[in-house]
Amino acid sequence: MRYRKVMPRRTFLRGAGSVAIGLPFLGAMRSSSVWGGGDEAPARAFNLFFGLGCPTPLQTEGFAGPLEPLSEVIDNLLIVRGVDQVRGDIPGANAHFDGATASFNAIPSEGEVQAGGPSIDQVIRRQVYPDGQPPGVIPTLLAGTWFRRSRPGRYLHSWNEDGSPADLPIERPAALFERIFGSGLPDTNDPNEEKRLRQKRSILDSVLPQYQHMMSDASNLGQASRARIADHLDNIREHEQRVFGEGPECELPPQPQPSTLPHEGAADPDGSGIDITIEDLTSEWRLMSDLYALAVQCDVVRFGGMTYLAAGERIRLTGDYLYQGELLHQFNDQAIHGTGGSAGCSHEFWHQFNENAENLQLRMHVHLKMRELVYFMKKLDDPTYADANGQSILHNALVSISTESGDGRHNDIIRELSGIFHAFSPAGGRLRSGEIVDANAEALDVYNTILQQGFGLDYKMGPADRPVNVVDAILP
Repeated sequence: MRYRKVMPRRTFLRGAGSVAIGLPFLGAMRSSSVWGGGDEAPARAFNLFFGLGCPTPLQTEGFAGPLEPLSEVIDNLLIVRGVDQVRGDIPGANAHFDGATASFNAIPSEGEVQAGGPSIDQVIRRQVYPDGQPPGVIPTLLAGTWFRRSRPGRYLHSWNEDGSPADLPIERPAALFERIFGSGLPDTNDPNEEKRLRQKRSILDSVLPQYQHMMSDASNLGQASRARIADHLDNIREHEQRVFGEGPECELPPQPQPSTLPHEGAADPDGSGIDITIEDLTSEWRLMSDLYALAVQCDVVRFGGMTYLAAGERIRLTGDYLYQGELLHQFNDQAIHGTGGSAGCSHEFWHQFNENAENLQLRMHVHLKMRELVYFMKKLDDPTYADANGQSILHNALVSISTESGDGRHNDIIRELSGIFHAFSPAGGRLRSGEIVDANAEALDVYNTILQQGFGLDYKMGPADRPVNVVDAILP
């Protein structure tokens, strides 16, 4: 019998400069685990935020309403209704900001770039990895698609123990790609020169010798593992092409060029919102989602999160909305409102919400948000990148989903910060899944139940003298 050497789980193809490409789980890695043995999956926690919220009455409709797309991943999801975030209210502050900054920590903020305490992903990171994560893992990765710029707490949703940002979120696909894989190019301050070099060289070029070794008999890898590595690197190359494009000298077919959407100061310079098509918005988000999911699949990131539109987001969306191949709606926010500027943005549909009305425009916007969150979650549910225990990353990780409000009207802070939508992936069976449950509890108790009962951690979020009320509805 031929002896096959065990490959460490933390295996990288390393190239020039900062290039380090992680590999998916392979059979040759099975006897090695970041937990110290067996087939356990590494601890992972990601916060997934969407702007403006889903009004509480619409949540009661289940999958018959705008939550319909979530039915596609419900086997690995627990939808939790009746979650109260009133604790996050700051008198005199904007409720969009209050709810957004309290998401994933349930504590009032202490400033525009200062949360009142750590977010649940960072608590798990520091408790499970007190000495730091394995070499090659990015400590925390934040990314997403958003345009509302005022107050970073609107789009930043991962906080350290002292309430400082766990990292700064990335909004440009090229920057996200290089954060994950490194540049592999000589340092240059000339964007045109960098583009020229990109057109001639792939980031995979510098790892070619190691790749060739792994694909040879000398690597002791079986045919199935070699095929997985080849597919994995093809996937990375495809994403590289989507981000940077291809030049005329390349033999490969042309790929979509980098996004031309406004970013940073140009995104929403005067707070009046931006005009955007559903095609541009979706393309931007899906490219960022693909890259982030690839980072998770490569095991170069285990903690962080994604933002799909900021709290109080102001966009004027246009275009045909298709769901499962059928035209579901035609967006034209400005035309529906009959005015331009901030008053013509989708944001206003939340302020106009009426539980006794149809609320068609709001429903369609929420449906779209759910569809795009599901797109990301399906990437984590890809069986090709299953963990050593045979379960998908989505099943094994804690993916926490939340938003800023349960009612977009600003005339009642209790109503606005109550009934805020929450959902969680099962975290390796630590939480119930495949259901919609009514928690009727404070978010602080939901988060502490996950930490203490789910993960078995000796840690409590929130005030030291406040007892934890266990939320049994979320436990298996």
